[in-house]
Amino acid sequence: MHSYPPLNVSVSTPRLELRGATDDLLEELVPVVRAGLADADPPPFDDPMSLYEPDPDLRVQKWLQGIWRGRGSVTSDFWRLNLVVLIDGRPSGMQDIIGTSFDAFGTAVTFSWLSAELRGRGLGREMRDAALHLCFEGFEAAEASSEAFLDNVGSNRVSQALGYARNGTTWATRRGHPEQMQRWRITREKWLPARRDDITMTGVDACRETFGQSP
Repeated sequence: MHSYPPLNVSVSTPRLELRGATDDLLEELVPVVRAGLADADPPPFDDPMSLYEPDPDLRVQKWLQGIWRGRGSVTSDFWRLNLVVLIDGRPSGMQDIIGTSFDAFGTAVTFSWLSAELRGRGLGREMRDAALHLCFEGFEAAEASSEAFLDNVGSNRVSQALGYARNGTTWATRRGHPEQMQRWRITREKWLPARRDDITMTGVDACRETFGQSP
């Protein structure tokens, strides 16, 4: 058990586990980041993004610094929970949940990446399913959202398959070039009929207290 409660959060499905991003787990994930396996073609992330840094050592450094900064920037209105994705016990990616204006609106945003060699197996959908369970069942969010560039077929298909509704488009830069992103939104009411009974969570109540919520 860690003294900082968000590091004790765990969400388990039959195929994978999301676990609080401790420094030990991040260190196990460093080789994936250093090898550039978090990136994809076409590029999936908007700017600024440490995972686009061309120098492998600087990429790892900036990636870790971003996660550490997030740990220290927590209010009841905004927080980011970094979770490492474990496949067969091996750190293989990340699934983050960001509480945006959470005090006022109960809204959360998801962000994820998975090591390149594990894509195309339905794990991205399983990760998002686990994240939505934590959002709605764990944090009692009112709605969750996601964004993806129009050519990010995998992410957009996951959102559609899980019952998200299209929520317009927006613009972002990707490696310095303007591109359109598809916005997606799913409400608690839309999620409830599809709620799974094979997902378990631990450490959520203490995490909520750290984020200024009442369990």
